[in-house]
Amino acid sequence: KACNLNDTCKKLRSAYITPCTSSVSNEICNKRKCHKALRQFFDKVPPKHSYGMLFCSCQNIACTERRRQTIVPVCSYEDKEKPNCLNLQDTCKTNYICRSRLADFFTNCQPESRSISSCLKENYADCLLAYSGLIGTVMTPNYINSNSLSVAPWCNCNNSGNDLEECMKFLNFFQDNACLRNAIQAFGNGTDVNVWQPLLPVQTTTALTTIAYRAKVQGSENTNNEIPTNDLPACANLKLPNQNFNESVAPEFCMSGNAMGKENVEGGSTSHMSSENSSALCISIRSSTLLMLMATALSFCFSPRSAGTL
Repeated sequence: KACNLNDTCKKLRSAYITPCTSSVSNEICNKRKCHKALRQFFDKVPPKHSYGMLFCSCQNIACTERRRQTIVPVCSYEDKEKPNCLNLQDTCKTNYICRSRLADFFTNCQPESRSISSCLKENYADCLLAYSGLIGTVMTPNYINSNSLSVAPWCNCNNSGNDLEECMKFLNFFQDNACLRNAIQAFGNGTDVNVWQPLLPVQTTTALTTIAYRAKVQGSENTNNEIPTNDLPACANLKLPNQNFNESVAPEFCMSGNAMGKENVEGGSTSHMSSENSSALCISIRSSTLLMLMATALSFCFSPRSAGTL
């Protein structure tokens, strides 16, 4: 129903139904055209529509059989005889589309028993995408029957000889794959959205407790008995004559002579000053030094008067 409400899904579904159900001479259908149309369907139709047909949750046999018939298996999946799975794999490897998509399936649906999701990559979406990518190739998989979620390509391990173990390992990667089975089941239950995606790293307060950070904070804080020389302009707090006590001007101490020729390296610049330059280099001082210098200046101011009275 959801597919019929989407124009792209409805159009491309009809596009594969026709070649997959049309008889050609003595054959049931044109399998090559059927596979091509199926690849286009799963490549172009949004997953919420295509997956809804292929991985829907079912509660009865009628539903599971309808799900199994989604890809028209009589044409796209089944054949007169079942080839050996290793021979089918070799045939797949001769086609670059089938070869690359089979490799994606092995990578993205790799089961892992120690994982919560049973997937090594912890990503159901990638597994379902890789599985659906195989549909329309010679390795097209489908549900084995209407009673389970087990899937397999159309092959078996008869006549495997000494390669029986390898063949069974290949076949069981489809038939008994917990990662793929859980991915299909999670989509059908609607629990696959961002379920096994890694969470974004949580912002911790570790940096706030480091020695470097504490030093930086302490260096930027100003105490009551310290002049914030980095925030005020130079020469800003020295009192002028006839000025109210609460009014203040910057303290200013100027360097001259040879000191004027020294480099000013603040901010990385290197500018030279001559003795004729009228600009001054101002130095900020602490309040204790300022009080001492003010007391000295006042003593010089009052000393002549005292001498005169004597």
